[in-house]
This record gives sequence, structure tokens and C-alpha cells, in this order.
Amino acid sequence: MTLVFSILRVLHIVSGVLWAGGALVLYFFIAPTIGATGDAGKQFAGHLMDKTRFTAFMMSVGGMTVLAGTILYGIDSSWFQSGWMKTATGIGFGIGAAAGILAFIFGVQLGKANKALAALGAQIQGKPTPEQLSDLQALQKRQAMVGRWNAVCIIISIFFMASARLFG
Repeated sequence: MTLVFSILRVLHIVSGVLWAGGALVLYFFIAPTIGATGDAGKQFAGHLMDKTRFTAFMMSVGGMTVLAGTILYGIDSSWFQSGWMKTATGIGFGIGAAAGILAFIFGVQLGKANKALAALGAQIQGKPTPEQLSDLQALQKRQAMVGRWNAVCIIISIFFMASARLFG
């Protein structure tokens, strides 16, 4: 069991670093740059979302992080049955896990918003129609809100995952 636990822990940490790093760089640096660079930014975003495996990569490492973390928490808590879950460490990991799961859900929603924006952007030729503009603004508003909550949940998850062992 120690070998399985060690492999799962490494998988959880490495995939979590890749997932969180990618999501936070996208939110804090890439997305604002896309917004600030007009048509060139739109072209870059279209390429990133449609021509690379970025979205699939993020979903894969996010899914691995959540799955490995769930199994690790299950092992530590005797499959969600022990009093360990009520200790400061167990609660810390539980908060981190809940925030991580929420971040994954927000990430899925962000991927859908990005895909919808790319599809709408491909339809717009020249100046958008009033309906296209309205749809574009609604999608951008959704993308901003979901992206913000994704980043917040990832940061909360990182904090609790990194410090939960110190609580006990």
C-alpha cells in the first residue's frame, strides 16, 4: 500500500502543479494579453484553443489531480469512515479537496465558454451584428466570472493542500 500511496501522491502533486500552473498563468497573464491585443489576441486565442491540445491537457491533468486526490483522501480516511476526517489535518485536506473539485467544475465550464467564444468568433466577419455583439459580451462576461472563480478555488486548494499537515 505504501508504494501505491507514494505513486498516487506523486501523480497528485505533479498533475496538480501542471493544472494549477496552467490555469493561473492563463488567468493572470494570457487572458489579459489576449484581451489587450485585439485581433492578434483573438487569433492567438483561436489557435491556442483549436489547434493545440491545451484544453485536453488541462482537462487530463485536472482530472488526474482530482482522481488521485480522492483516492488519497479515501486511503487516509479509511474510505471516508474514520475520525481522521474530523481532525484539523483531515478538515484542511477536505477543504482543499472541495476547492479543487469546484475548480475542476469551473475549469470545465471555462472550457465550454472558450469553445463557444471561438465558435462565435469564427462566425463574425468584420463588424459583429447587434445579436453577435450581445452574445459575445454575454460569453465574455461568463468567461470572466468562471475564470475568476476557477482561479480563486485553485488558490484555496493549493493553500489547504500545502498546509493541512501543519494543522494537526
